[in-house]
Amino acid sequence: MEQNLTEALEKIRPYLQRDGGDVEFVDYTDDKVVRIRLLGHCAGCPHAQATIKGGIERLLKEEYPEISGVEAVV
Repeated sequence: MEQNLTEALEKIRPYLQRDGGDVEFVDYTDDKVVRIRLLGHCAGCPHAQATIKGGIERLLKEEYPEISGVEAVV
């Protein structure tokens, strides 16, 4: 599953990079939570939570409905 999630994040990465940000896969928990790290401008952006929930989480759940959520780690 981790490989699938990493590949899915590769599809999202170019959109974040356009704004000077990036995303890194950190972990997939037993509770089916995907942990990511936002990098670059995304790390300190006031819209980071909206990016995670409205963008990254939505897209990952479309491909993998079993995911319970996405959360950022520092």
